[in-house]
Amino acid sequence: MRRTGPRALLAGALVLLSGCGLTSGSPMVDDVGPGSIGQGLPLKGAHLTVTSKEFTEQLILGAIMGIAFQAAGAEVLDRTGIQGSIGAREAVKSGDADGMYEYTGTAWITYLGNSKPIPDPRKQWQAVRDADLRNGITWLPPSALNNTYALAMNQANFRKYGTKTLSDVAALSRKDPGAVTLCVESEFANRADGLPGMEKAYGMSVPAKNITQMDTGIIYTQVAKGSCTYGEVFTTDGRIRSMHLAVMADDKKFFPNYNAAPAINSRALKRYPAIARVLDPVTRKLDNTVAQELNAKVDVQGQDPHEVALDWMTAEGFVKQG
Repeated sequence: MRRTGPRALLAGALVLLSGCGLTSGSPMVDDVGPGSIGQGLPLKGAHLTVTSKEFTEQLILGAIMGIAFQAAGAEVLDRTGIQGSIGAREAVKSGDADGMYEYTGTAWITYLGNSKPIPDPRKQWQAVRDADLRNGITWLPPSALNNTYALAMNQANFRKYGTKTLSDVAALSRKDPGAVTLCVESEFANRADGLPGMEKAYGMSVPAKNITQMDTGIIYTQVAKGSCTYGEVFTTDGRIRSMHLAVMADDKKFFPNYNAAPAINSRALKRYPAIARVLDPVTRKLDNTVAQELNAKVDVQGQDPHEVALDWMTAEGFVKQG
């Protein structure tokens, strides 16, 4: 997802240089008006471009932002779905796009070059906000949606072993080493903020023979079947709910915070300051439960990300259709 390594950054840079996804785009034409947001059409006359990365959650968040802008009176160009992280980021930075929902941990570590995350999510956001102002990007207040790493297990194994936290998993690994088998991505298996760092932070040592590397999607099905006791998951993935997986709490706060927040081109925000008050109520409503439900509608039920976003914005009363 948004855990971006050198290859993804290179791919994003090539996309940016080629202009793919930045010079194209299509108008959003949702028939929406003000609900609890957008009263008085404070963005009437504005022409705004929204962008996002290409994975499900980002497509939904990009649509949510665009729908909010439309309800407030703006004409919106949809440039969501840019491959890789850096392409969407650079679009906002350069002004080719006016805003996106970005993750605090991604900005702090990947874009701003820091090696150590800040454990407190609010302080992490504040540090990103302060640092990115000089890059021409203004971070609006963050959501509780935190799309970070976790370990999860199926209900049968949860009943069998009863672990609820990563400290519990570490204790189990010392008591019964054979009980802790892991399904993980290759990247997670080798990153300092992945498995090696987690093992060090929790005093855990899982034998190599108990670790199987595989693609993300396969991890969920293998954990659900019990082929491995624990699997690496992303905390907002819809398959956690649909497969009834039990997520282990990161009780030592090892994994970085990846809270989603609006990252807005500073020039656009200065020209249209109403952007902040239009987005704030929507952002405050976003959390992991909401994200899991919306992501599942796309990844499990096969619905269209934009329609999922529109239905949620309408159901929450943020906008009115027709």
